[in-house]
Amino acid sequence: MTLRKWTVGLAMLCASSSPVFAQDLKSPSVGEYVPRLGDIMSAAQTRHQKLWLAGKAQNWDLAAFELRQLKASLVEAAVLYSGIPISNVTTLEAPLNAVSAAIAAKDGKKFASAAADLTAGCNACHRTMERGFIVMKVPADPQPFGNQAFPPERKP
Repeated sequence: MTLRKWTVGLAMLCASSSPVFAQDLKSPSVGEYVPRLGDIMSAAQTRHQKLWLAGKAQNWDLAAFELRQLKASLVEAAVLYSGIPISNVTTLEAPLNAVSAAIAAKDGKKFASAAADLTAGCNACHRTMERGFIVMKVPADPQPFGNQAFPPERKP
């Protein structure tokens, strides 16, 4: 099975937890609008921050919603952009599941830990895609882009 088929298969698996998004997963037709990867990732960044803020406020329904939206953004990126390595997608599965479990348990401590692991997974993906200069962080405050570090990364 090709890498593309694995990616799409994994994307479908991730989307299966939300049937609404599964309907929308299809390859675009010729001439159909395809969002730029940067736009998809900007939406994912917004969802990441809103997920964190909802979890910190213990608004578990909102946190679950934002997690579904974040997964949908990641699925969209995987389906539309075949250059994203499958390992980048699969390494996020465990942290996403841990966040989901923490939300279901309404456990703030587990949520904080799982969200930190998810954030680390985002940064690992950025590094493998030669985008290590895009550094996500656990939001320090609710300000826009409070979940991104802007100083240049230190080279080892």
